[in-house]
Amino acid sequence: MTDVIQVTKRESTGTAATRRLRRDGHVPAVLYGHGEENQHLAIPEVQVKGLLRHHSKTVQLSGDVDETALVSDMQWDPLGIEVLHMDLIRVNLKEKVELAVPVELHGEAVGVREGGLLLENAHEVEIRCSAGSIPDSLVLDVNDLGVGQHKTASDLTLPEGVELVTDGDMVIAHVEAKRDEEIAEAGDALAEPEVISKGSGEAEE
Repeated sequence: MTDVIQVTKRESTGTAATRRLRRDGHVPAVLYGHGEENQHLAIPEVQVKGLLRHHSKTVQLSGDVDETALVSDMQWDPLGIEVLHMDLIRVNLKEKVELAVPVELHGEAVGVREGGLLLENAHEVEIRCSAGSIPDSLVLDVNDLGVGQHKTASDLTLPEGVELVTDGDMVIAHVEAKRDEEIAEAGDALAEPEVISKGSGEAEE
């Protein structure tokens, strides 16, 4: 998905100017690439939040700059709530780019129905594709995954024109057997002190 966002050029790039920018409801950004001069930009915070909701990888810049760009990086505050800065790379929609995309597990693993536990080993993979056909995510079908089995990056469903850059042998998800909870419960029972009623053990007169 390609979102259109309004940008304005920034003349001041110091720390104080950046803080003022954020107080005014904008996120600072830098546009670079293709051998052209870097552009320091300001993007309305509400539009940045829209990018996050849509999981957009490419954006069409309008306003002071008319470019197509790839969202290369986002810097977050320490709590991971607010975007503090964005890096944008100039692209055309036909050129090949490499980037990370999230992985979504689909289905209910047969091993889970048998009492196992489904664990996700990796949440994203690197791919190569044209900038105009970047998928929001890649799907891994785990329906047939049994206890003790795993699936790797090579098992991902790749849309047409998308190449996997990540090693195909990298494990994405696996199902492992649960621990024997009965043993743990028995151990807890043995550890419980015996409750002695008042007066027990005293000799009768």
